[in-house]
Amino acid sequence: MSELHHTAGPQEAPRERVILARKWAYLLHSTVFLPLSQDGLENELHVLLDDVCSAVRGEPARARAAGAKLVSLGCGLDAMSSTLDTLGKGLLGLPEFRPVERFAEPAMLALGQLATGFADASRRLTLEQQEEIKESLLKAVQDANWDLRASEARFDEVVTSSASGIMLTDLDGKLVRVNEAIADILEYTPAELTEMVLFDLVHPDQADILRGDFQSMVDGKRERLKQPLQLLRKDGDVARITLTASLLRRDDDGPSHFVTVVEDGTEIMLLQGELNRQALHDVLTGLPNRQFFSTYMESALRKADPEFGVTLIHLDLDAFAMICNGLGREVGNHLLKTVSQRLRAVVQHETAMVARFDGDEFGILVENTAATPRVIDLVASINNELSEPIYVDGHGLAVSASIGVVHRPSRTAEPSELLRAADFTLRRAKASGRGQWELFHAEQDANDRRTYTLAAEMPGAWESGQIHVRYRPLVDLTDRRLAGVEALFEWRHPRLGTLPHNRCVELAEQTGLILPLGEWQIKTAAQQVGWWRQRQELPLVVSLTPHQASDADLVARVVRSVEDPSTLMAGMPAGALLAPEAADNFRVLADMGVHTVLDDFGTAPDELALVEDLPVRSVRVARRLVERQAQSAINAPLSVALMALVPLVQRAGAAVTIDGIDSRGQANWWRVVGADLAMGSLFGTPCAPGEFSVYLAR
Repeated sequence: MSELHHTAGPQEAPRERVILARKWAYLLHSTVFLPLSQDGLENELHVLLDDVCSAVRGEPARARAAGAKLVSLGCGLDAMSSTLDTLGKGLLGLPEFRPVERFAEPAMLALGQLATGFADASRRLTLEQQEEIKESLLKAVQDANWDLRASEARFDEVVTSSASGIMLTDLDGKLVRVNEAIADILEYTPAELTEMVLFDLVHPDQADILRGDFQSMVDGKRERLKQPLQLLRKDGDVARITLTASLLRRDDDGPSHFVTVVEDGTEIMLLQGELNRQALHDVLTGLPNRQFFSTYMESALRKADPEFGVTLIHLDLDAFAMICNGLGREVGNHLLKTVSQRLRAVVQHETAMVARFDGDEFGILVENTAATPRVIDLVASINNELSEPIYVDGHGLAVSASIGVVHRPSRTAEPSELLRAADFTLRRAKASGRGQWELFHAEQDANDRRTYTLAAEMPGAWESGQIHVRYRPLVDLTDRRLAGVEALFEWRHPRLGTLPHNRCVELAEQTGLILPLGEWQIKTAAQQVGWWRQRQELPLVVSLTPHQASDADLVARVVRSVEDPSTLMAGMPAGALLAPEAADNFRVLADMGVHTVLDDFGTAPDELALVEDLPVRSVRVARRLVERQAQSAINAPLSVALMALVPLVQRAGAAVTIDGIDSRGQANWWRVVGADLAMGSLFGTPCAPGEFSVYLAR
């Protein structure tokens, strides 16, 4: 038996573990007889609970050893059933195993190891008991030519206390003596059994085989027999047992009787079957889990119809977190159960599997035929089914789903790769808004993977000095006088060459790197512009991303990076300022003296309202509008709208900046319209500090 790892005792254990071990001990002590006091049992179970918890975290051998220890404590099947029920509910209630979705599967696997250790130790104990019985009976045979009374007393002494079924049969299989345990297994009385033949209790398909095996022991061809067997109970039901039999011999070495030990494996088989099921199924909904789904998909791909293939659907419930936070987790769990039932209803006429992955994510695999609905119809059916109200505790809930679909993938594709592709496709659908769906496209997926790869490489590139700050001029449109300098990113990628500012910002925004990277940009540029400011007054211009605009530490980052806030022109996207956090940051920066700018400004009424509602010092017209206007006629609707926009903004007290001036014609048009400041390739492209110093001198 494996040596158990003794960890912290009850005094040192977390409070929640102490409570669970106490409950476990109470239930065992009240349901089965154990040769331990309540306190003694509780101390033993504290240690075993620590071992099971360690198994959940990746040490399965400790749970198996704990199961063996339960046998040595005297626990039988009733105790094991109570143990699995208690720990199955209690383990995932411990704070250390949250979130539940992450630890549900490891916990079930740990309990499976516990049951396996218990079963293995029980079998070993049965063999040991069988040897003890055999020796005791042999001794009884040898005593005084079978002194009947003595032998019966000796038999009773050995077998009465055994939890395993024990039978003594003559050479023809007639039962001579049995104990209560085998009578309980077969639901007969001991008296009824001693009128029967063992082979009549065996399932007809196995009776002749067992009779032949017993004869081989009589013939000396084998010493012992051990095999799984099906015995018939009194009511005709089958008892699945493990039978171990040995031959007893007389003084003259002739065969005398058979001693047979029976271990009832029905409950253990049921428990192990249930644990195996739980290891492959979601505890809450009963659906297959990701592991089972992946295995099923591998098989389905191999046997898929070459013409129709399979369809993989990965969906995520929209606003599920809002429902849980607002109405409680129990309502959310009820919703998940109902959703699982409705998803199965959608594909009930198809050869399909529905699985729950994690949280509020589900997967569906459909093995297509000529009658399978089109993908667009399947997706519509899913959202139509989910949109029907679900009533929970008086609340009528309806949900939508964002869905990613991989249709007819290659039959040689790896399941893990298909799950990744479906997940990527789902993320694209979610980016388009709630209730949207996307179909997987290999080319788009390749582009996305390149983007994600670059985003993952970016921190290392920053650390190794591949990312630099570059500068370009902001000029006054009336006289082209230098009015400021904008700080931009540039990534000198060793394989892809130079990546411009917008690409760098897009990548950093995806991973959250933009927060520390943006602070470094402001600090680096502030130091450089401070040196140039010794010769000429130059505001530093930076454009913040939506993530930066809503950053709770934005003001602190600016304070750490800039000595004089009045020398900073900080822009925030107009769309981001609809969020309260960004609007608060905007006001605080303005109060500090920062020249606040409304970036990506358009013609929408709510953006014009921002100029009045917030302390806006200037606006930067959206570059897409500047580029479209350059291709439009003077009297085109867009041109007319922009000509009206500039004086409206200026009357509200804000200056107008134009980004993207690439020609003199553009510059002249915007100057006539009345714009104040401009930047673009006409005035200078982003360059290194040394080149910008030359620009300043020129």
